[in-house]
Amino acid sequence: MKNLKYLHVFFLLASIMMVGCQEDDASMGDIIAPSNLQVSAEIVGADAEHPYGDGSGVVNFKASANNALTYKIIAPESQQLTPSGFASIPFTSPNSGIFNYRVVVIAYGTGGISSSTSIDVEVFVDYSPPADLLELLYGDGSKTWRIKSEKAGHFGLGPVGGNIPSEWYGAGPEEKAGVGMYDDRYIFNSDGTFTHITNNTNDDPVTDTSGTVFGRKNLVDELGGPGGGTVEGDDVFNYPYNDYTENWQISAPGGAETITLSGLGFIGYYVGGNHQYRIFDRSVPNELLLTTVDGNGNFNWWFIITSEEPKQDDEFRTIYNDLIWEDTFDVDGAPDPTKWTYDLGRGDNGWGNNESQTYTNSPDNVKIEDGILKITAKAENGGYTSSRIKTDGIFAFTYGRVEVRAKLPSGGGTWPAIWMLGQNYTTVTWPACGEIDIMEHVGNDQNTIHSTLHYTGNSGGNGVGKRTTVPTASTEFHNYSVEWTPEFIKFLVDDKVYHTFPNSAATPFNADFFLILNVAMGGNFGGAIDPNFTASTLEIDYVKVYQ
Repeated sequence: MKNLKYLHVFFLLASIMMVGCQEDDASMGDIIAPSNLQVSAEIVGADAEHPYGDGSGVVNFKASANNALTYKIIAPESQQLTPSGFASIPFTSPNSGIFNYRVVVIAYGTGGISSSTSIDVEVFVDYSPPADLLELLYGDGSKTWRIKSEKAGHFGLGPVGGNIPSEWYGAGPEEKAGVGMYDDRYIFNSDGTFTHITNNTNDDPVTDTSGTVFGRKNLVDELGGPGGGTVEGDDVFNYPYNDYTENWQISAPGGAETITLSGLGFIGYYVGGNHQYRIFDRSVPNELLLTTVDGNGNFNWWFIITSEEPKQDDEFRTIYNDLIWEDTFDVDGAPDPTKWTYDLGRGDNGWGNNESQTYTNSPDNVKIEDGILKITAKAENGGYTSSRIKTDGIFAFTYGRVEVRAKLPSGGGTWPAIWMLGQNYTTVTWPACGEIDIMEHVGNDQNTIHSTLHYTGNSGGNGVGKRTTVPTASTEFHNYSVEWTPEFIKFLVDDKVYHTFPNSAATPFNADFFLILNVAMGGNFGGAIDPNFTASTLEIDYVKVYQ
């Protein structure tokens, strides 16, 4: 669609004609229809000599009404939902000339009740985006872009109209890891469609279309998502959201090349209202420096996006190298009582997860043999037995690196875990104490490794997690580790990071935690147990903690 590729300009008043209609004037209780709906239009670049604008085709609309919560401004090829009532719309045509367009404006009040009006604008359209810019954006048909998280200043803040990128604040490399922004991908297609993939690490991009995004508190709910996420300061990170498709256009208001996204489309960080991204610089190959005005008009946000995927750093560099605790399981028999104790029995409600096993300290379920700790889940007497050992009350620590070399059990219903729990769990209870799941695996999804953090607001299935695939999880030993600092928590398999969580003073992950090793059966996460299951073993070569 050629008419979806162009966009943008500046301002001046257009001659307008308004024809209004209003639905449901009366108010009933809390349901109030917007009234006195007014709309003005300013054509970018219009003046006495150029009453129809500068040719960019951009018109700024401003709507206001009593009792309105939000507005929708609908043009022939674009529409924007705007709580502020402001929208900048680019008009396009395959030919140069002055064209008349009718725009419909809808004001929504409580209960979804609405009022509407229309406005006609005459606009001079004489802009075609340069071929090299289109080549940069979509190449042979489409390109996939991402936030260039490894580059300083990839996300920043500055004054409105400022020409110094990220003048007030610029994020350092990977500083915002884990907020739900770095795994987003943005696709500009040659047909004018814009696709936002909210989690490019999902296993099946066709059927698994959910992820999380990053946005401003009090604005991100405009997306209409299911809510949730974590609030910190003025931000909401890991806000659940689905992939979506909108339209994109290019214009050049005032000579500044600008990308406009339709609907609620956005890049990087949802700032509400404004969906225009000025291209501040495109001199770096496969890279764009973008800036956009905050939805409240108080400042500018800055983003660096790239069409190149990040280079993989095969070497992880830890900051913790002093070994402070270890168990290498060199002595056959029971686990060392100076290092480990047990959880026994069925727990409360199957240890809070509807699990089916009974934990024991029997050598049938837990023992050290030939330098390996073996925790075995077994089917016996119509039920299941297993073991859970922990350092609770014996060893706990704050910050550091944990490394566990393990080979995992298999079989439907098995649920091995290597994890940590806040030592204050008896006083503040779970999930407020915090939980760090270094490795979880379920036999019903063989070779998928999960890392998850649980804390207040993120318990059960709402934990903040990632997953990766280890094809030989149950046939070979692998290193499962976590790097835990005041700034972040990184999860690794064989020294390769696959999940980074931004730690802060607002989380419970800044106090002592202890270690837990176990194999559960069934439960909310483990799922259905194979009726033919007999036994399977979690084998651990060593557990080491560094600071």
